[in-house]
Amino acid sequence: MRWPVLAVVFVCAACGLVYELELVALASYLIGDSVTQASVVLSVMVFAMGLGSLLAKRLRCRAAVGFGLLEGLLALIGGTSALVLYACFAWLGESRWVLVAFSLAIGILIGAEIPLLMSLIQRAPRRSAATGRPGRPGRPGDPDDAAGTVADLFAADYVGALVGGLAFPFLLLPWLGQLTGALVTGAVNAVAGAVLVLWSFRRDLTGRTRALVVGVNLAVLGVLATATVLVDDFEQAARRAVYGEGVRVAVHTDLQEVVVTGGQDDPPDLYLDGRLRVSGADEYRYHEALVHPAMNGPRGRVLIVGGGDGLAAREVLRYPGVHSVTVVELDPGVVELARTDPALAALNGQAFRDPRVRVVTADAFNWLRETAGPARERYDVVVSDLPDPGITPSTKLYAQEFYGLVARVLADRGRLVVHAGPATDRPRTYWTTDATLRAAGYATRPYSAEGRAPGFAAGPGRADRASGTRSEPDDWGFLLAVRGSRPPVLRLAPDAPRLRSLAPGDLPAAARRAERTRIGGLPPSTLVHPRYGR
Repeated sequence: MRWPVLAVVFVCAACGLVYELELVALASYLIGDSVTQASVVLSVMVFAMGLGSLLAKRLRCRAAVGFGLLEGLLALIGGTSALVLYACFAWLGESRWVLVAFSLAIGILIGAEIPLLMSLIQRAPRRSAATGRPGRPGRPGDPDDAAGTVADLFAADYVGALVGGLAFPFLLLPWLGQLTGALVTGAVNAVAGAVLVLWSFRRDLTGRTRALVVGVNLAVLGVLATATVLVDDFEQAARRAVYGEGVRVAVHTDLQEVVVTGGQDDPPDLYLDGRLRVSGADEYRYHEALVHPAMNGPRGRVLIVGGGDGLAAREVLRYPGVHSVTVVELDPGVVELARTDPALAALNGQAFRDPRVRVVTADAFNWLRETAGPARERYDVVVSDLPDPGITPSTKLYAQEFYGLVARVLADRGRLVVHAGPATDRPRTYWTTDATLRAAGYATRPYSAEGRAPGFAAGPGRADRASGTRSEPDDWGFLLAVRGSRPPVLRLAPDAPRLRSLAPGDLPAAARRAERTRIGGLPPSTLVHPRYGR
């Protein structure tokens, strides 16, 4: 009877890790800053597991019924955690404290499993090594049995955690998604705990406790099943609460959630993982300020890092003499949507249908490492069209090492322009980017552009905007850089096209506006020591 116990330990460990990873993944999407969210979830959960172990002492005398009820409660809380977290974010605008509460509750319940399972597994009779027949149950006071029990228990627990950790990204997320994946995991958790108690330890249960375990777990399974049936309707309602009624496209690529609102009579807005990346009404302010100052000079070969929406490419293609544009984008789903969606394709001027444009689906850092070399193509202009550096997944593309790789593909007299986040709202992040570029051997010219739409490419996440805990950035900060010690000249090319938001006389004021926020003495950001924060 020892093996059924170990099998349930394996399943429960796998489910527990799935709950943990689910909270980290969803919190990173809803709140942003995945490092912070992972640290909060893991630290609170480990602390709570210690509390759970202490609280479980009172249940050891009734380990079977205690474990059966505990697994039902854990299945309910863990299985519905993603739904409740998303609902709080969508309708209440805040999910940080809900995240902490779920981490605490799930951690306490997981921590209580261990002493209860120890009690159950010690009661499971071993088979005699000499006869192969069932022997006496292990006695808690027997040192040899205690050591074997601990070894068996933790072996099953660690292997189960491995399976759960691998199943989450490779099976549950791609096949079921975050919400349904958590619900299914909860159902598996409830069934495993109930079957173990009701079958292997049925003699430890009275008629009343058996009915209680059955009733609780059936109720939990009913809730989880109902939620699974309604999850699509819930997700659509929550999406409307977050994005409004104008949601036209909502897809989950392999990397992120992509939502397009508007179109038809209204300009489209593009959200990536909940952050407004393209505001169709005024995106031209951002893209004109990003691209056009860098196009003053040689521009035959242009590299765009990011820019899967095609809008930076649209601006580049307005210049005569541009022979090739290489767009390095991590998510092919964004490029495909920008190419095929009528509203987005119209907004980017069908840039991806231009024969001069080549799309490379790759991580920009790794792609530059592989392509940079003496025999490789050199670029006259490199445009870094990336989210704010405060967003954790983008941090390595704002590191000194990354700018060193860019320098290896820059042609003589080549220019690099970097979107570095809002200069007025997050000056420390902005000037850290400047310090990082200078540490990589560049001379820089800071400038900024006003007219930023609320929430445009916001770094911290939608929860900040919904709860009103942060002021909205009202500008974009940029850095124009060249190799060497002499800063580049900040002006438009003589043959620049007519722009809607930027005139030749605007750039000196844009530079002065950025300089007013200067913070000196900041250290550069590197891969091993990222410096960006809020």
